[in-house]
Amino acid sequence: MKHVNVGFAFCGSFCTLSNAMEALERVASQYGDVTPIVSERTAATDTRFGNAHDFMREMERICDRRVIDSVKKAEPLGPKKLLDIMVICPCTGNTLAKLAAGVTDSSVTMAAKAHLRNGRPLVLAISTNDALAGSAKNIGELMARKQIYFVPFRQDDPVKKPTSAVADFSLVPDTIAAALQGEQLQPVLLGPV
Repeated sequence: MKHVNVGFAFCGSFCTLSNAMEALERVASQYGDVTPIVSERTAATDTRFGNAHDFMREMERICDRRVIDSVKKAEPLGPKKLLDIMVICPCTGNTLAKLAAGVTDSSVTMAAKAHLRNGRPLVLAISTNDALAGSAKNIGELMARKQIYFVPFRQDDPVKKPTSAVADFSLVPDTIAAALQGEQLQPVLLGPV
């Protein structure tokens, strides 16, 4: 298998960080060379789902390298062409909106912008309570862009949270493999669990 440099970014969907960490483990075991990236909010926020410092230390353990946690540290990813592919997992509605609008005010959005300038694939694993409401237009906008691929997703609780959707994080490695071939893993919209 060809050597692949993967960027793996985490945003603040705190309830899915443990699942995203499992996806990171699978990606690191498959590709080996993974650079962890976290949004400033994720790096600084302790929640009922875990301590930010503990999440970051675990990312560094898995990847055997320091976490990129600032715009300044993320910017060189593009000019130095450090990544072959980048994943944002979880990708929040806030980050979807910023990517759709070209806003680069966080470490994750700067890393994505810097990476995309090289014409290389960006994989999004969404996790947002408004995927089928306010974020729907941003998902559509990003689906239409070259080099952006989505980890297949589904409604996570159609009865209690009818507009919420979450990617199937177990499909992150398969989505990476497809994106590296210039293909969107199908189906993008998954049925109920």
